[in-house]
Amino acid sequence: MARVLLVEDNEMNRDMLSRRLTRAGHSVLIAVDGAQGLDMARAEAPDLVLMDMSLPVMDGWEATRRLRADPATAGLPVIGLTAHAMAGDRERVLAAGCNDYDTKPVDMPRLLGKIAALSGT
Repeated sequence: MARVLLVEDNEMNRDMLSRRLTRAGHSVLIAVDGAQGLDMARAEAPDLVLMDMSLPVMDGWEATRRLRADPATAGLPVIGLTAHAMAGDRERVLAAGCNDYDTKPVDMPRLLGKIAALSGT
């Protein structure tokens, strides 16, 4: 299974997602803001990043752009997570450099399918 870096500032979302990902067989690394997520992505080399787009310190938009700009992390799959489900939000997340997009609350079977497709697990 995949090593997933979960970048999420909301404690309840972090707890729920990390427990459900672990139950699905993934190992989970956790960052609480975009800057920490960027540092962990570089240091830990996860298979995939689940990036909340609304984060403190550095938001997910900027963290994803920086991941893409760094040759060491440019190819790292990123799924953008957002509570926004308005027209154009998916395109905006993809334009920021995410490989895919999912909305909150998360539909776990759908998210697990996306993780498997992008991480090759």
